[in-house]
Amino acid sequence: MEPMPPPAEELARLDRELAELDARRAQLLTRRAWLLAALRPPAPAPAPGWNPSAWGAPPGAPAQPWGHASGGRPAAPRSAQNVLLTLGGLLLTVAAVAFTLVSWGSMGIGGRAAVLSVVTLAALIAPAVLLRRGLTATAEALAALALALTLLDAYAVHAVAAPDTDGLGFTAAACAVLAALWTAYGLTLGKLRMPLPAAVVLAQWPLLFWAWAAGAPTLVVGWALLATAVADGVVALRGRGLGVRITAALGGSALGLSALLVGLVLSVTASGPLGALAPGALLLAAAAAALAGAWHAPKGFATAGGLVAGLAAVAAVGGVPAAAVPATWPVLAHLLCGLALTGVVRTRLPRDAARGVLVASAAVAAGALVGALPSVVAVVLGPVTLLEDVWAGAPDGFRSALGSTPPWPESGAAPVVLALTAGLLGSAYRWWPSLVRIVAPLTAREPGAPGAPEAAAPGAGEPGGLPPYGPGAPWHAVGGAGGRGGPSGAALRGSAGAGAVMLGWGALLVAGAVLDVPYALAAVAETLLVAGLLALAVRGGGSDRAESAAVPVTALVVAVAGAVSAGLLSLASEGASYAVFVALTALFAGAAVRAGAGVPRAVLAVAAVVWGTALTGFAGRSLELAPYEATPLLLLAPALTVGLGARLRRTPVALPVELAGVPGALLAVGLAVSDAPFLALTLALCGVLAAGAAVRPERRPVAGWLAAGLFVLAAWVRLAASEVSLVEAYTLPVTVPALVVGFLRRREDPGASSWTAYGPGLAATLLPSLAVAWTDPDWPRPLLLGAAALVITLLGAHHRLQALLVLGGAVLAVDGLHELAPYVVQVAGALPRWLPPALAGLLLLVVGATYEQRLRDARRLRDALGRMR
Repeated sequence: MEPMPPPAEELARLDRELAELDARRAQLLTRRAWLLAALRPPAPAPAPGWNPSAWGAPPGAPAQPWGHASGGRPAAPRSAQNVLLTLGGLLLTVAAVAFTLVSWGSMGIGGRAAVLSVVTLAALIAPAVLLRRGLTATAEALAALALALTLLDAYAVHAVAAPDTDGLGFTAAACAVLAALWTAYGLTLGKLRMPLPAAVVLAQWPLLFWAWAAGAPTLVVGWALLATAVADGVVALRGRGLGVRITAALGGSALGLSALLVGLVLSVTASGPLGALAPGALLLAAAAAALAGAWHAPKGFATAGGLVAGLAAVAAVGGVPAAAVPATWPVLAHLLCGLALTGVVRTRLPRDAARGVLVASAAVAAGALVGALPSVVAVVLGPVTLLEDVWAGAPDGFRSALGSTPPWPESGAAPVVLALTAGLLGSAYRWWPSLVRIVAPLTAREPGAPGAPEAAAPGAGEPGGLPPYGPGAPWHAVGGAGGRGGPSGAALRGSAGAGAVMLGWGALLVAGAVLDVPYALAAVAETLLVAGLLALAVRGGGSDRAESAAVPVTALVVAVAGAVSAGLLSLASEGASYAVFVALTALFAGAAVRAGAGVPRAVLAVAAVVWGTALTGFAGRSLELAPYEATPLLLLAPALTVGLGARLRRTPVALPVELAGVPGALLAVGLAVSDAPFLALTLALCGVLAAGAAVRPERRPVAGWLAAGLFVLAAWVRLAASEVSLVEAYTLPVTVPALVVGFLRRREDPGASSWTAYGPGLAATLLPSLAVAWTDPDWPRPLLLGAAALVITLLGAHHRLQALLVLGGAVLAVDGLHELAPYVVQVAGALPRWLPPALAGLLLLVVGATYEQRLRDARRLRDALGRMR
């Protein structure tokens, strides 16, 4: 029986189920409304002769204003007018460029000034006149022309009036003046949409060009980029119009990221802590600016701002100590700074911005773990190189057993990173309720938002009232399943515990490699780690199912991986191999016995069988036996699994344990192939094991046939090894009594299958004789075998016995093919080469044309065979 949950948790579950029912009801009501609308009769067709596009609204309909279609919908954009205005403005701009570049030199200074002043002034005044007449599109086109003219004016002034001035400095001044001019122009003519975004674009360049013109260092260029980005952020938050805000946001994002890139490069390449202070100040200023923007930005932008602020702060603060430590340790400095960002949960930062900062902390931790992952892989898979020379002798240290691996002295930060992250996750798992109370304000949804909890009823949370968790309550509020679309609190806690287990194990392994502990200590430590992980897997997790499944399953998976690594490591020494594999077998067997219902006991039991099978192989090597001579020892583990299967009976672990012994038996058969007598002995022993499993009724349908086949195959191999040419002398004495026993069985039980009664006896003679007859150059044996097969086939057809019909017919067909094969080869050699493909194509055409008939014939044959016994 499952324990009753607490009242608060049960009420929360009921609320969630009711919310799901409400959502389903709303979906059904929406579908019902759509179906009702679809079933309504269509609107009456207009009277004949009425063309809406030619005559406007039908008689009696209210008049629609120009620019709108009937029914109140806005008319299509005047695309033709826009194209004309665009082309006109473009042509005027081209003409102005040509005039400035080509005809400028043929005029005097007065004419130049007059033309520039008149044309630019006219282009700037015309939009104001056009706006009063309602010609907004034309005014926009002329404003664009005026913008191009002002740029040309700036170029012309530099080319004629100030040719000796610095180009970058003049460009910076021109951009600043033009940005101010177009800002004032756009604010004056508020109906124009182009001037203010253009002013924002022009304002991106003054500070950057001034810094370049002054030959400022890279750090000053970064500050110029950051200052411009901050100004863009202010405009994006407070600017007038959507176009202005989007333009400022895009410009600020580009320049801000450029400033961050400048600061990051300077911080990474700093020669020491003092050199990293100035780039760190730039990064901190960028973080403060991003955080200030996130304070007032909408939800999505606030999260992005918090993320950028968190990453910039980590780079700024972590870059100072990172510049003073060796090359592989900066990751630890940045990780500590990233973990310190979790303190944002104690601040009054807006919820979405705080989420972004927490995401930045998680990103830093994930990056540090990715950097440490190669070291863990090298420790786990490094001992694979020992397979090339098993028992060559114990190496001096742990690193010597890992083969070609990364430079371990330079990987000292990896175990610290792993241990630090594992400790943080373990602390979160241990003190999860307190963590939930702290993080709850950051994960709660806004009231009224989709999926947000409803307002608590009066008395909610009090005795007799409803709990303060409405439908869609956040995961932290319930403690069980989370809201729709998000993980539950128990699942998150289980994930934290699983991560702590995995990372803690990796930290200990990598620490041993970095410290280069002695080989014996490394083997013992890895085995003890497996023991600890198995104890954790057997003990289980918390009370919640999602939480309780994560930690034990992860511990079990890591234990298996650690056992494989420890087993490979022990192959360097004979004594270590026996000690480690005996310990692993005992540990996994004991864990399988003590494991609870929530732990996959079959995995533990199968692993124990695998380690035990390896021990039997070690025994053969220690006794200096040839590979085929060690096969009886390898069958000890399969024999043990058969006995355990009989002991466990119908428990879920019985079948996996028995199947785990099959690879050992297959390995024994494969090793015995090189020696026929041992192969026959091995097959016979495997047959004995299969017969032992067939004693149980639930295994008899498979194990019985397997045992019979193995015994027959062992007899054939033994006969072949003894170079017996007359196999019938050995098979007929077995066939005759077997057929007599089968006949008596059928007489007592007419419903018994012919395969059970006659199949083993017939196969004992027919199949060996067929194998010998296939290589026999004389004719008596194939003739006698064919005659016997024909008689058996006829008896099977007469008495409707499936085994006789199938076995006799198959042997007769193969025997006949053997006799006709030489003639077929001669005929094929005499035929022209084009004839076989032609006959094959004709056969395919006939079969294709009568495909359905052939299918019906095959079904009838199958049904006829199925009705036989």
